Amino acid sequence: MDDALTEEQRFPLLTAKGRRMLRWLQEHPHAPRYNFPCGDRLTAEGLRRVRAFAAELSAAPRGWRWKEMPPWLQPFVEFCLAEVPFYRHAGGSAEDFFARPTTSHEDLRRQPWAFVPDSQPLKDLLVYTTSSTTGSRLIVLSDPETPSKYLPLLQAALATRGVLLEGGCVRVALIQVCVQKQTYTMATVSAYLGEAGYAKINLSPAEWRDPDDRAQFLESCHPEIYTGDPIAFLELMKLPLRARPKALISSAMALLPAFQERLEAHFGCPVIDLYGTTESAPVAVAGRGGFDILPHDLYVEVLGPDGAPCRPGERGEITLTGGRNPFLPLLRYRTGDWASLEFHQEMPVLVGLEGRAPVVFKTAAGQWVNSIDVTTILYEFPLSQFSLHQAADGNLRLKVKGHDLPVAAMRDGLVGLFGRDQGVTIEETSDPEVWSGKAIQYSSALDLMEGP
Repeated sequence: MDDALTEEQRFPLLTAKGRRMLRWLQEHPHAPRYNFPCGDRLTAEGLRRVRAFAAELSAAPRGWRWKEMPPWLQPFVEFCLAEVPFYRHAGGSAEDFFARPTTSHEDLRRQPWAFVPDSQPLKDLLVYTTSSTTGSRLIVLSDPETPSKYLPLLQAALATRGVLLEGGCVRVALIQVCVQKQTYTMATVSAYLGEAGYAKINLSPAEWRDPDDRAQFLESCHPEIYTGDPIAFLELMKLPLRARPKALISSAMALLPAFQERLEAHFGCPVIDLYGTTESAPVAVAGRGGFDILPHDLYVEVLGPDGAPCRPGERGEITLTGGRNPFLPLLRYRTGDWASLEFHQEMPVLVGLEGRAPVVFKTAAGQWVNSIDVTTILYEFPLSQFSLHQAADGNLRLKVKGHDLPVAAMRDGLVGLFGRDQGVTIEETSDPEVWSGKAIQYSSALDLMEGP
């Protein structure tokens, strides 16, 4: 556990200047109630490898033709078949890549350890648990370098709009904003960004000593970049902030064009739509013709239900191979998101991306609840599938599939989250028509754009 580590172990490269920035974030009079100690844990050698990745990202060729394998792909597949228990058990050969079976979120959820290569040392293993917007909790194994390699990808995405993420020990580079009933919050510094400050905060008023502290803290930080999702940015818009960031980066949920325009007008800066997954980190950044593939070490396919590659322009499921997490090499990993793949001068572009729509629910008292908080409640129950819909009158309808389900306890959990006056109907069904398409989903007849 990270909270058992010393400061030196969390920040092997911390200098006096970096420590001043860290203390400033931690001890700011208007700071939130941080609940998780976190450091980048980068050693000098780790930092060198992150910088090398950034250089490769800038210089490495990217792009391919339809059903063409980049030079790095076959050796990667051979490595997976030899070293990764899950893929080795599945069998097959590297030469017949396009006939290989696909993998899924459910495979990873059931056996995260089976994706760890035999030769991978466990010394720096990190365990990250995510409650996703789609309703399924996932354990992702990683190492200290993998999250730091996220930063060059953010810089590359920002560069598409002419924005430079500078960093440096005298400024706060990034603040990630969330709106959830509970989530990890932290203050840290990044060795890769020259010990610039970074914070993850929860804008829910209950997470602050005084709700007014939110604006005062963010004004003091004046971060270069805000990252978050549309739900968090909707809350951020309500704060009386005068300082303007260089850009906002939206991820995790679909960003509607009208709301993007509204955000850009309000904050006076570009709003960059970034598509990625917890398993892969950023995959593509929105451009004029669709979402341009961002990393050089990720191979993107669009597949039909039978696993065969869709022809350019045909819609299918986005499927990923490659990545840089040594504890999670991806081999034809279905994301659950949909698009068509087109090629602009051999550069792959995802067109008509259909990802995870932003969904919030409303309590009888008029408070808004993030779908992630619902996931946290329902995760405790043995559900094979579920869907939750909120009608225009505010009543919730939960459809569930499972065996010997504790319906009363599920209702109590939802009422505990939404309040005693919340109307809740729970329907148990195994009807295959109900569970066609994406198995787990949230939906609401209420308008997110109205705001809390």
